[in-house]
Amino acid sequence: MTRVLVIGFDPATIPGYDPAPVLAALDRGRARFTELGIDYEECLVPLDDRVEQRITEALTAAGYECVVVGGGLRKPEELLELFERVVNLVRVHQPGAAIAFNSNPEDSADAALRWLPQPS
Repeated sequence: MTRVLVIGFDPATIPGYDPAPVLAALDRGRARFTELGIDYEECLVPLDDRVEQRITEALTAAGYECVVVGGGLRKPEELLELFERVVNLVRVHQPGAAIAFNSNPEDSADAALRWLPQPS
């Protein structure tokens, strides 16, 4: 069975931020995975001193054909170093997995589809 891991920040843990729109988008993204019949896991982490440990735990919990890295981890310039570390954690712990990038929480499944084998 095809499995995908989605890595991103838990919007409910970002200080001074209204998580409601992102949580709603995450729900729509989950529905898209279900609609496509793709088995997926989420690793939504707070930005704290255990972020890399939490991501490593998720990466080593199962095998994945694709790992989707969310925009919250890759877009802010001040998080560039963390983004690089996350990509390298994926390379180390899931060397056979494709790495995909979503444009928002709703299109994570579509980002993964770009890299998953298509049925013939």
